[in-house]
This record gives sequence, C-alpha cells and structure tokens, in this order.
Amino acid sequence: MTEASEAKILAHLSASDDAEIADTFPWSQTEKLDHEAVVGAIKSLLADEYIAVENLSTSFYSLTKEGESILANGSQEYAVLQALEESGALSLPELEAKVGKAVAKIGMGNCMKAKWIKKDGGNLVAVKKVAEVNDDVQEMLKKLQAADFSKDAISDKDAKDLKRRKIATLVTRKSYKVVRGPKYAPQRVKKSADLTKEMLDSGAWQTAEFKPYNFLTLGEKVGGGYLHPLLKVRAEFRKILMEMGFHEMPTNKWVESSFWNFDSLFQPQSHPARDAHDTFFIKEPGQTVSVPEEYYERVKSMHEVGGAGSIGYRYDFKREEAFKNLLRTHTTAVSSQMLYKLANQPGGFKPARYYSIDRVFRNETMDATHLCEFHQVEGLVADYDLSLGDLIGTIETFFKKIGITQLRFKPAFNPYTEPSMEIFGYHPDLKKWTEIGNSGMFRPEMLQPMGLPENVRVIAWGLSLERPTMIKYRIKNIRDLFGHKVEMARTRTAPICRFDAVE
Repeated sequence: MTEASEAKILAHLSASDDAEIADTFPWSQTEKLDHEAVVGAIKSLLADEYIAVENLSTSFYSLTKEGESILANGSQEYAVLQALEESGALSLPELEAKVGKAVAKIGMGNCMKAKWIKKDGGNLVAVKKVAEVNDDVQEMLKKLQAADFSKDAISDKDAKDLKRRKIATLVTRKSYKVVRGPKYAPQRVKKSADLTKEMLDSGAWQTAEFKPYNFLTLGEKVGGGYLHPLLKVRAEFRKILMEMGFHEMPTNKWVESSFWNFDSLFQPQSHPARDAHDTFFIKEPGQTVSVPEEYYERVKSMHEVGGAGSIGYRYDFKREEAFKNLLRTHTTAVSSQMLYKLANQPGGFKPARYYSIDRVFRNETMDATHLCEFHQVEGLVADYDLSLGDLIGTIETFFKKIGITQLRFKPAFNPYTEPSMEIFGYHPDLKKWTEIGNSGMFRPEMLQPMGLPENVRVIAWGLSLERPTMIKYRIKNIRDLFGHKVEMARTRTAPICRFDAVE
C-alpha cells in the first residue's frame, strides 16, 4: 500500500514543475488511498528529499452516536414533549416505556429546565405544544452539517454545550501540502543499505546508490545477561579470599549423606538439628551408597566410646541414620571431606587454607530475614599449633578487607567447634551491633578420626552471603534479594559491588 502511494504521489508531481498536492487528505480520498498509507509514503520520500512538505492542520467537529441520532430524529427533549403531547399525561415508567429509558432521563431534565413540561401529581404533562418550540440542538447540528462540520460554524458557547452533552467532539486532522523536493525524480530508486556479494560479482556496486552511514550514532543497546547482586558480592568475596591465600573447595554437590553433614563433625544422631522440621531429607534415593569404611568405624567409635580425651556421647551409633541423604544444611559437610582428603593424601598432611561460597538448605519459617535456602561463606585454615589468636586475626583481616573494622567476639556453643565464638560487627546505618558470623576451632573428636597429626589445629569461620549483600545494597527484605519474587529490573540496575579495604 505504501509503495502504491509513493508511485501516485510522484506521478502526480510529474505533471509540471509547479505541480503540488494542496492537501493530502482530500487528495487521498480522490485517489481512493488510505491517508495513513499516504502519510507513511510521504515520510519515506521526505527522508530521501524526493519531496518537500508543509504541515497542515484542520479542526472540525465529529458527531458521537448520540449526536448522529439527534441529527436524524431530533433531540431527547423534543421526543419527550412529543410523547406527552400525544398522550396527554404520562407517569415516569410510562414515559420510559414510550421513548426509552435513556431518552426519558435526558429529555425530561432538559424539558423541565426549559419549562416545556411540568409535574402534575405523579404524572408529567406538557406545558408547551410541539408547534410552539424549536429543537435548537437538532438545528445546531444541521447548521454544522451544512458547514461541513467546520470549527467556525458555531459559537464557543454552543460548542461547550455540545461537548458537555457529549454530542460532538472537536477533532484535529494532520495532513500535508506536497511539492517537488531537491532530489525529485518521477520514479524512486531505492538506495542500498549494504554492499553484498552479488553486487561485487555483477559489478552493480559501481552504479548503485548507497544510504549514508552515520558513524557517530550509538548502536542498539545489547540485551545481554546481568549479574545478580548476590553474584557481584560473591565475586568480590572470592577475590578477597584468594588474595589471602585461600583455595576454593568443590561445593557443587547439594545432596550429602548425614554421615558427612553431621556424624563426621561429631554431631550426635539425637541432635535436634537432625529432625525433619530442621532438615530436608531426600526421599529417593533415601540413602547414600558408601562412605570410607575405616573412617566410618573410627567416627562410630568416637561417638560411642570417645577418644582424644573425650568420653563420646555413649549411645548406639546407627548406620541407617548415618547413611540418610539430605540437602546439606551447611558447607562444612564439604570441609569435613576436604580435611579427610588432606589427612590421607600421598605424602601426608600439608597445611592448607580453604574457602567455599555456595547454597545451603534449612527447613526454616520464611520471613523478611530468613529463607529455606541461602548462601554460606566459609573459610578454614589447617596448620600446626594454631590458636584462638590466629582465628581472631584471620577473621579481622577478612572483615577489614570488606570495610568492617569494629568487631566483637562472644563465646558460643557449636557441636563441632571448641572454643566457639559468634562474630558481631557495628552496622553504621542501623547504628547498632549485629551478628554477622560464627567461628571456632574444630574439636579433636572431629579431627582425630580423620587421621590428622595430633598437633594439627583447624580454625574455621562462616557467615551468610545474603546479610552483607542486603547491607551493601540497602535491602530490608531478603525476599526482594533472592527467590521468585525478585524484580528483574533490580538485577539489571544493581550497581557494581566494591568493598573498600581499611588499613
């Protein structure tokens, strides 16, 4: 349709040098073309300077359905007066039945206002005869029609009345006056946008006209992926930990056995954390296939009778309980496996530093600060003759690198660390101390069955990834950060994450 319009416009202008289209709207009707298609063709031809245009604007009135009805049949008030003159007197329900509810509602009000009718008890009666009144509204619309609905055909006061009664609306139509442009030609030659292989083969490129290239314009915005705020903070933490000499542990296995998640950490099988209301157990497969058998026996013995100066828990250690599969409740399940490998690697034990940042799962009630799954940051150092001072120093070094300098340590209890400490940091926005992590030294009852040398100590600490991310990005509800309710726009617009180290 646009190409046909282009051809007719160019053909019309080819009649003479002074040929013009005075107004594209009546011209398109004469040529039986859609005006929107003509406008599209004009814009395209204008871009290549085939034509020059002058903007035109025409205002006129357009009748609504109600206005068209009044023009054809008369106004509602005139219809009400005719009905009452014919019947003598009518109640409101009778009038509505005779002329229609909508006509009765509008017409009765206007008749009463003009004093054409009055109430007589429960009826309505005519005061004027039809021959004595003029249907001014219909006459106004006929006047408009005779003037081709021109804006100047009626006064501003009459125009306001028509708009108020929603009989007519003022419409502004945009059109163009068209004349020849500086590059006019009776037939349009499309410019090529690309140099193609076919052009090179045929030699057509030598005579082809190409569209000009704008080398200053920006390309379309790339709709690539965006890093989630959690991933930005994780990347920053990974960089910091690797700067401190830590190596990342393989934590891509979310399903663990109860043996590695609990038993190897010297956590009794009767511990409340092992109940279904705290842990997600796997239904199928319900049990792991195997664990290192000699290590299993040493762990079992430590639980039942003790060792390394401990009397153990003194209960019957159950194999079926140890072999239950679950979604890991902490990444320490991976730490225990790494320590076991470290103790039994070829060449014997060598000091090491490990860290992990990955997802863990707990059967918790969800609220603004708790989810059933979250990310745990964990670090551990295994070396000879480490002390609590080494643990505190390592923790302080890490937190200084993420800009937290005010730290406090509070004694705590963990089944697999002794001594244990909760880590508190001062929150400058909240202006209060808040818990930001947990720490401790792994117990001998956990380390001895692994086969580590007697004077090897392991210090460890951990925190959630979500809490520092919420503080960094000023997010109050964890569900706005992680989960199915997260806004995609937040991920796209989240600023980069940078922690300024404090010396």
